Amino acid sequence: MELDEARARGLLSGQSLGRLVERIGEITEVFPVNYWSDGHRIVFRTAPGTKLVGTVAAKEIIFEIDEVTEDTAWSVVARCSARVLDKGEEQEYAEQLDLKPLVPTVKQVFVELSVDSLSGRFFNLDDEPEAEPETIA
Repeated sequence: MELDEARARGLLSGQSLGRLVERIGEITEVFPVNYWSDGHRIVFRTAPGTKLVGTVAAKEIIFEIDEVTEDTAWSVVARCSARVLDKGEEQEYAEQLDLKPLVPTVKQVFVELSVDSLSGRFFNLDDEPEAEPETIA
């Protein structure tokens, strides 16, 4: 079933690990990132390199989060535009978010994704149904 926007934004703001998807020309890259979100904005840290170049160059960024438990699963996909936060007040604010890199590396660039659209799905998980026997006509 589809999630309403408020629920999708709540899930987005309640997690801290997601996947950043960027496409430049014919190349699509997917990066796991830890992040902070208020449901309308997503902030993550990075360093100069492929992820930063792709994020700045891409016309649209896709950001995805999900969770699977024994009984349920859900997925939220955000279509976003990106910008690098300016040094100074913006970066000082981002530093207060306590974002720690997944791998202990120096990542001093903060990127903000503005959520342009959001969609989400929720699933109740159960055993696979039995296939109907084929009938011969």
